[in-house]
Amino acid sequence: MFFIIVVSFCLISAVVQTELVMDSWYVAAVYEHNLILNPEPDVPLSRLDALQHMQKNLDIYEEQASQAAQQGAQILVFPEDGLHGFNFSRSSISGYLETIPDPQQESWNPCTEPGKYNNTEVLQRLSCMARRNKLYLVANMADLQPCPLKTDPTSSCPSDGRWQFNTNVVFRSDGLLVARYHKHNLFFEQSFDTPPQPEIITFDTPFAGRFGLMICFDILFHKPTVALVEKGVRQLIFPTAWMNLLPLLDSVQFQQAFSLGANVTLLAANLRKDQYNMRGSGIYTPFSATYHHAQKGDPEEGRLLVARVPVLDPLWVGKSVTTKEGVVRSESTSSTATDSGFCHQENCSDSPPPENASSVPPSSATFISSMMFDPFTFVLLNETEGKVNVCNGTFCCHLQYRWLPQGDSKELYALGAFAGTHTVDGRYALQVCALVRCAGLDASSCGQEVEEAESKMDFLLEGKFGTRYVYPSVLASKMVLEQPEHLETAADGRVTMKHSNMTGGLVSACLYGRMYHLDNE
Repeated sequence: MFFIIVVSFCLISAVVQTELVMDSWYVAAVYEHNLILNPEPDVPLSRLDALQHMQKNLDIYEEQASQAAQQGAQILVFPEDGLHGFNFSRSSISGYLETIPDPQQESWNPCTEPGKYNNTEVLQRLSCMARRNKLYLVANMADLQPCPLKTDPTSSCPSDGRWQFNTNVVFRSDGLLVARYHKHNLFFEQSFDTPPQPEIITFDTPFAGRFGLMICFDILFHKPTVALVEKGVRQLIFPTAWMNLLPLLDSVQFQQAFSLGANVTLLAANLRKDQYNMRGSGIYTPFSATYHHAQKGDPEEGRLLVARVPVLDPLWVGKSVTTKEGVVRSESTSSTATDSGFCHQENCSDSPPPENASSVPPSSATFISSMMFDPFTFVLLNETEGKVNVCNGTFCCHLQYRWLPQGDSKELYALGAFAGTHTVDGRYALQVCALVRCAGLDASSCGQEVEEAESKMDFLLEGKFGTRYVYPSVLASKMVLEQPEHLETAADGRVTMKHSNMTGGLVSACLYGRMYHLDNE
């Protein structure tokens, strides 16, 4: 959540079907790509062989760009690693590298000026793809930059004397290269370097204003992601190669959670590779979600998503936005405003405050179980309705619930709390409240991966957080997202999520707090 408050507002209820009644819209597309992999990424290829491999993926991109344009898309996003793949060494990726000029330093249209630079065949084809289909195009590729960097001439060079970056490129609808972003938060990517300084990169469009760029693991960190939002950027581009991790960090689950918590539009394009558990893409706003998450056993194939999206750039939208349900949000026209989509208690007179779940005393029968490789403190839900509290150290989570079992199903649920530093596959500080379905009927199974559930739940989940960055999610059976009925925050850091009338069984409900300021401690 982001609370640089300029104008207070109240968003009482937002459901997936909600449509905004407003003048400024655009059409966005994301493509979940069934990547054609290099079967031996550790073996170096010649430039010609690497190009032949990438052309196979580019052929698919061409088909999807044409389909997106036919559906009116003005911007199209492809996933991370979608052209070359992954698991390369620093040397074996060399044939895939192209030197990408900095659009902030020079103007270049690879499609109309193909002879300006050598070894830029991929850039040329992407540029012509954007130009031919008259849309903005975002793709991810491997960039080679000589030392020293023009943008940071004092930085030390890698030992082999060159920089290799995981890179987003953006082309204007006429093919002009308008943005280049180097991924900052790498995830076990031996072939790439971390840039000497985090890059905060945006680009402007004539149809929706400003967009910001990030890649995959970046979404969990302050820079560049939160830094972009704190600058007032409310439309983010998110190419990713996301390996799903239940019960709290499935792809679409966290994509929607970030959109809700940060009050932004997120255009998320993932890969589809079942052997790596990569799937799940979407187009998210604080009011809606258009997403796809393949189920086990579904054909392994790509998926193009196209959606009509409201403009959220504060320099573009008017001072009031009205939904079909009549809920009014006041928007600021200041580019520094980054209001959250949560209801501020003192400004929500039309909505009676929910009963305070924290009034119940702490539950005594707690236990520790690992969830997401972190030691959560849990308490079981032993009644069909009631209130429970659980604390992990001084951080406490509160739940008021009504459990609606379906048929003869027997399922076990628990409320978990964690406050500390996650240290597996990355290091970052958290405060998390999570209501989860346990994998079995034994307490030791609580926190394990679960994809399906039958029991529905009406609940109010609450925690008092030491951060304003909290990302809410409700995940139903078979990877179905539900939009929380009510979200609010209080001045003391208390965050409340209320939900009822679920369409499917509850897998997890989560308030995922990121303590960015403690990441380096």
